Amino acid sequence: MSKSSALDQIQFNHKIWLSSKNGKGIMGDGKWKILKAIEEHGSLKAATEALGITYRRTWGDLKEIENDLGFPLLDKSRGGKDGGQTQLTPQGKKLVEAFNAFHQKVDKVVEEAFEKFREDLNLEL
Repeated sequence: MSKSSALDQIQFNHKIWLSSKNGKGIMGDGKWKILKAIEEHGSLKAATEALGITYRRTWGDLKEIENDLGFPLLDKSRGGKDGGQTQLTPQGKKLVEAFNAFHQKVDKVVEEAFEKFREDLNLEL
């Protein structure tokens, strides 16, 4: 395999996360996916099952995010004969929407920068 074709196989990946000033992680791509799954599935249990993650840890992580951000993300109702449901609060929905928009902008800039990186690297070979 030539060097240029090997470079064509390289993909760039990145993650975005929010942290406090002291470096404590608050929310990133993983929690963002959880919040989107809750919105899609209408329950924390269904969201965790769909993502293959544990309910107990996820619940604790989301409560910690609420504490860090200072507003509630989830509106939870206990189960009955039809089971419980979890919905995002208006603030939770706004956080997901804002993170979606932010991610789209960052993804575009990063992808353009990566393509430039690949072009620069190819010139040196």
